[in-house]
Amino acid sequence: MNETALFMRFGIAMVIGLLIGLQREFAFEEPKREIAAGIRTFPLMALIGCAASFFSDQYDSPLPFCAILLLMGGFLIANYLTEARCGHTGLTTKTAAVLTILIGSLIYWEQTSLGVALGVAVVFLLSAKHEMHDFAHHITKADVYATLKLAVISAIVLPVLPNRVFGNIPFDIFNPFKIWLLVVLISGISFIGYVMMKLTGTRKGISLTGFFGGLVSSTAVTVSFTRRSKINPGLSKSFALAILIAWTVMFARVVAVVALLNLSLAGKLWLPMAVSVLAGLAYCFYLFKQEASEKTAEEIDLSNPFELGLAIKFGILFVIILFISRSAQIYFGNVGIYFSSVLSGAADVDAIALSMAKFSQGGQPDAIDLSIATRGVVLATIANTVVKGLIAMVSGSVALRKTILPGFVLMMAAGLLVAFFGV
Repeated sequence: MNETALFMRFGIAMVIGLLIGLQREFAFEEPKREIAAGIRTFPLMALIGCAASFFSDQYDSPLPFCAILLLMGGFLIANYLTEARCGHTGLTTKTAAVLTILIGSLIYWEQTSLGVALGVAVVFLLSAKHEMHDFAHHITKADVYATLKLAVISAIVLPVLPNRVFGNIPFDIFNPFKIWLLVVLISGISFIGYVMMKLTGTRKGISLTGFFGGLVSSTAVTVSFTRRSKINPGLSKSFALAILIAWTVMFARVVAVVALLNLSLAGKLWLPMAVSVLAGLAYCFYLFKQEASEKTAEEIDLSNPFELGLAIKFGILFVIILFISRSAQIYFGNVGIYFSSVLSGAADVDAIALSMAKFSQGGQPDAIDLSIATRGVVLATIANTVVKGLIAMVSGSVALRKTILPGFVLMMAAGLLVAFFGV
């Protein structure tokens, strides 16, 4: 190793230690209190970690590193016992000190990216003390239990399910992994929305969940917030805004999905989708301004939204609709392309969008005309939005229905008019 590279590693380690030490200096509200480690000690600890690894490397033995780590650990234990006698029993600074030594070691062993990432993570966790404590104080035992249930169905059940299709055509749509993934998605969207409401305030959290949920599954957002509107009718307008945001994002996402396979189709598809997106944005902006002007209390008592039973029922419904869609595609063929698009779109927009993108690619003897493929994708998105609209109209609160209906009609009419008269 040349001298420049060696000096660079020690320099990076010192800078990371300096950032952590600087945070510790500002963390204490008592300016005259002597702290265990601050802006000078933490850079020294990072340098110690780097130097300990250097000695181990030079002597080709782990003993120097272990000895130095034990020595520093002894100093920290002695400091903790001294502070404990004065009533200061916190371990945060000591733990950060140990991590700083290890970060210095990582930097020496050319794990610079990991070392820097850990340094940033340490500074963030130390700085977010009050916010994290406030969040923890708002969490109930039921919230923790719901989190554990969500972890079980996503991290334990999902990975062991077979990710393959069972059955012959038209029953080749039964994939346990993908079906359970939808169950996890619906539960997760609802739970994430609940957490965001806790973090940012009820109404802001709802809107953010609508946007990010629309990137993944606007249907999951619709099912989740429609049900919530019955439990918390006072938030119906906020739920309606989030649902419409998710629908708007879905239209834009479809164009991006199609562009991955067929830029020509995406070029014809963007106009009807853009019109629907603009119509949705206009109505969302109107709802946002209307909501901002209302003097409604923001904090409303919210129970944890995790409902596994509801998600499983929706997963079963998804399989039924997918089977009907698959059968229509097989038995109607090109003649029933619009019909199958409507049926397929009712269950999954991305699947039919990718199919139309593939079948309309140039160079194929039986390629679908781009105009027909465009209308097929638009019909699929319209059908999907109609299904979500029906879910909201049938299962939502009265206020949710009244709020969603104008935006729903506006988006549908805009997309259909451009698709069938402008394509």
